[in-house]
Amino acid sequence: MLRDALVHYLEDIESAVRELNDVYVEHYEEEYLASDRVNLRIRIRFATGYLLELNEAAILEGGNIRHLGYRYHFQDTKNQLIFRYDNTPHYPNLKSFPHHKHAKRGVIAVEKPSIPNVLEEVKSIAQPAE
Repeated sequence: MLRDALVHYLEDIESAVRELNDVYVEHYEEEYLASDRVNLRIRIRFATGYLLELNEAAILEGGNIRHLGYRYHFQDTKNQLIFRYDNTPHYPNLKSFPHHKHAKRGVIAVEKPSIPNVLEEVKSIAQPAE
């Protein structure tokens, strides 16, 4: 069944979110628009005050998940951007167009990261070392 691949994909993300320590999941929504399309919205607040918002629209094509749009936004306790990955097509000169990362030093070319990889990146910043 087509939906099974999306279900497994979402289960992997949910598992990665559950592995985070000292966080409050303010919002977690999986919206199935069809048997082959899902929208995901997650808002995670860290005990340290940092905020991570994960938004993506994904579709299943030929047994593979394709991301129609995504935005992974991470900010500090003063609501200042730490980084944001997205695929909004507004930097056509980047090698990775439309994929890019907004960082403190500017916009850089990157490929789309997986949500578990974003969570690992965020943990290294937002969660104090044990």
